[in-house]
Parts: sequence; structure tokens; C-alpha cells
Amino acid sequence: MAWYLISDLHLGHDNIIKHCDRPFEDVDEMNETLIDNWNSVVEDDQDIVVFLGDLGRFADEAELRSWLDELNGRVIFIEGNHDSPDRYVDNLNTHQYYIMSYDSWSFCCVHDPADVPQSWDGWVLHGHHHDDERYPFIDPDRQRANLSVEVIEYEPLHIDEFLGYLERDKQIRRLI
Repeated sequence: MAWYLISDLHLGHDNIIKHCDRPFEDVDEMNETLIDNWNSVVEDDQDIVVFLGDLGRFADEAELRSWLDELNGRVIFIEGNHDSPDRYVDNLNTHQYYIMSYDSWSFCCVHDPADVPQSWDGWVLHGHHHDDERYPFIDPDRQRANLSVEVIEYEPLHIDEFLGYLERDKQIRRLI
């Protein structure tokens, strides 16, 4: 069993390609590439993916369910601002935030770092901000990690690899 982190797939959202300068010709290529990248890294349903929100925009329930069915692994689903939990079916549990411990580390996993519980005093794993200038991949001064696909090479990041970057204790804008 392995743990992975990722955020902001925005499947079906053609405007995101231009808005975030994603390297895809069209939304079909983006959807196919992101799903293939996910499944090439996440091997089976024993693997756990902490998904930090924004799966798909403008999609209907059938399309959302189809995408979730295509993705390998057990998903811990944090709701993003473009997600509507009432559209997700078949007992998918979603969270506003999720407190996670791994090895000696503890993290608050949330879509938008502005939504972290006020009582939290530790590392925050988030998405929402596709901008690596103001919201870099690793920001040790603010104890934040941005896991939007644009800053982590468009595929889920294994948590052990992530911790290797975190332990460097320096700012890293993006993996690409």
C-alpha cells in the first residue's frame, strides 16, 4: 500500500488549459493524460490517494462517476470549490478538511489554505492555487505545500518523495 497526493485535475474544464497554461491541445487530451498519469502511478485499490479537490467542472453526475471509476486507488476526497458533493454518488465520502499523519508528520489536508481550521498549527497540504509564485510547491516559512497538478508534474506524488522535498526545509516553486 502506498500513499499519494494530488489536487486540481479540473477534468472536463477546457478553460483551465488556457487559464493555467496547461500543456494540452484540448480538454479530451487533458482528461486522458491526467487519468493515464494517475493510473500509471497509482497501481491498485490498495493505494490511497489524498485528493485535495476540484475533480471536474461543469460535469454531470454520470461523467463524474465515470471519472472516479476510471481512477485507481482509494480516494480520500477533499471538496474543492468546483466540486459539488451532492453530485457524487455511491457512498463517496468527502471532507472539508482531513487531518493526516504519516511517519512522524501531521498534515491538515484542505483544498484552499484559507479554509484551514484556526486551531491548526502545522503543515498544510492544499491545492486551489495554481500559481507557483505566490503558492510554491514547498513553502517552509508558511508551512504549506501546494499540490496542484501544475506544480507536481501532472501526476500523483508519492508521499515518501514528498517528504524528501519537505525535509530539505527550503522553498521549492515546482517540480517541473
